Amino acid sequence: MYSRRDVLATSLLAGLGLATAGTVGSLFAATPQARGHAAGGLLTRPIPSTGEALPVIGAGTSGSYDVAVGTPEYAQLQQVLKAFFDGGATVIDTSPNYGRSDATLGQLLTDGGWHDKVFLATKIAADSAEAARAQWAQSLARLQTDKVDLLFVHNLRDWKRQLPYARELKAQGKTRYVGVTHYIDSGLPELEQILRSEALDFIQIHYSVNSTAAARTVLPLAQEKGVAVLINRAFDDGKLFAQVRDRPLPGWAAEAGITSWAQLFLKFAISHPAVTTVIPATGKPERQLDQLKAGVGPLLSQAQQQELVRSFAG
Repeated sequence: MYSRRDVLATSLLAGLGLATAGTVGSLFAATPQARGHAAGGLLTRPIPSTGEALPVIGAGTSGSYDVAVGTPEYAQLQQVLKAFFDGGATVIDTSPNYGRSDATLGQLLTDGGWHDKVFLATKIAADSAEAARAQWAQSLARLQTDKVDLLFVHNLRDWKRQLPYARELKAQGKTRYVGVTHYIDSGLPELEQILRSEALDFIQIHYSVNSTAAARTVLPLAQEKGVAVLINRAFDDGKLFAQVRDRPLPGWAAEAGITSWAQLFLKFAISHPAVTTVIPATGKPERQLDQLKAGVGPLLSQAQQQELVRSFAG
């Protein structure tokens, strides 16, 4: 016999259709992807280029990890990462542009013995070949590693020169995957062009209940091209929480196992089948535990996604 949750999940998978246009009804996408469960029970999605499974909830480091080693904030981050890895998550995305975050993350991974558990993503953010080489060496030193899992070209910066460099590093075994990132709507047209012309393993882009432009072209195109997707800014840099401070969750949230707005915003992002992993940043253990809950249980139906977009429009 099937539980109510099983029926809801099955109905969702049967009912989703490929997004092809900009209307609310057509943004929510898709052909169901194969899913499994990580050790902590998180849903996983495959990286299309290899089939390697990644948990749908990951972490970013912007802001939250820009702290000094040895401080109370650092000790709190140790608790955050313990909860993260104990919960079955693996994907952490950082950047040399995030202040002390690289060095802090590297020390955290060493202190916790987590280097062999993490799927580590970082970026090249440089305007010349010389600067890129120097930055890459510095990133490895700060992260306390000799290789990473994923290397992005940050915000399409000098991508025509830096993407070939990232591929060189991939050929040398210094990274297993390469890709490009952006974080605002103005980058979407160029990102679409790159998806059409370049072979990529990953892209990283913003997608949230109040910012769905990526679902019109970039997310369906990534799915078509077999490119994995990391989602940043699922909380719109925290602005969404200000909008829901005194607002109750939708009545149907409990059916999806959702008990907080953070879970709902993350669940919205991972309900798009082109999305591999969403990477919210937090420096608080209780928020990390809450975020992980978004990666368990049924995804949102097309109707639920549409309702959320309408309620946050404008």
